[in-house]
Amino acid sequence: MKSHQVKALTETVQRNCHISDARHGGDYSLCVYLMKMREYYRWEKRLPFDAVLEKDSVGNWLAEREELWESLAEADLSPLEIEGERFDPFDADAINARLAPEGLVYSSGLGNQAKPHFFLGALERRAVNGDCAVYISAGEYARDLTAPPAMSLGSTIFLRRESLRRMLWEKLESWRWSRPDNALGRAFACYDFDADFASALDAMADREIDNALLHEQGEHQAGVALGDADWSEMLLDLAQTPAELMARAVRDHLADCLVTLPRLLERADLAAQPAALHFYLGNLTNMRKSIFPALADAYEAWRANGDPRDLWQVAERGRDHWRELGEAMLALHRQHGANAVGPIRDLVSDRHL
Repeated sequence: MKSHQVKALTETVQRNCHISDARHGGDYSLCVYLMKMREYYRWEKRLPFDAVLEKDSVGNWLAEREELWESLAEADLSPLEIEGERFDPFDADAINARLAPEGLVYSSGLGNQAKPHFFLGALERRAVNGDCAVYISAGEYARDLTAPPAMSLGSTIFLRRESLRRMLWEKLESWRWSRPDNALGRAFACYDFDADFASALDAMADREIDNALLHEQGEHQAGVALGDADWSEMLLDLAQTPAELMARAVRDHLADCLVTLPRLLERADLAAQPAALHFYLGNLTNMRKSIFPALADAYEAWRANGDPRDLWQVAERGRDHWRELGEAMLALHRQHGANAVGPIRDLVSDRHL
């Protein structure tokens, strides 16, 4: 593709990102929203992580961005045009078949609260892992306010290195405010961020992009076990409710008990290189922690005695528990449809592990 074609494609994808943000920017609390917008500004202006952001510049940009979003709130998503052919913006497979030979990668999908996500970036490499196609992106040309470092769409996995590095940096900065003694801090302590920030961030991103792949492989297996189509339909009916957060947490735990945890625990250097396990525990959402207290107990036992047997056992128990719970949630959705929010919430509340 010629440069003007890539520029036009980037503008179309970014416009779709703006439309998504216009519709879902209010999904966040004010504090989270402002933090995300600051980092969105940093990404858009291509500023380094250590750049001091000027308050007036950020404020003016924020006002302009919200005005733009207001003008796009009711707009339709635009199809993507590639060398004269038009594609639905959610047809990522067909789009990537055209873009991958050009050194580009595109992804689209629905995240939390059914928010559409789009991004266009430089293709670092493409690989096949088992029965999954894996696309790893480097720099990003277009993205929305929320930039998930990893996402699965059917049997295709997208890993976004730039988004991962940014996410790691944001978590490091947040942890540094009070430096609590927690799993996240122990993960950061395994890298020398104080002496050589850039090298430490690169090293952590290299490790965690491999672990993100493990989770997405688990997501694929969870989709096979639970049925992607039925699960997606249920999530749409649960959107913007506590039951949606529960459903996502249940599936994430199933994915990790199937793949992530066993693969982390089987590594021969676990005792000498515990960063990945620390980060895995430290990166769990509050919902995931609350419904799986046995995992935190097993982690603390491993910290105390260096023996991962409790973690192995909790992963084995979790495989059956979270699959059975997911199947029970789907059964409630088949029975109650859009009215399954309450029954699913009650079910998960009663079935912590």
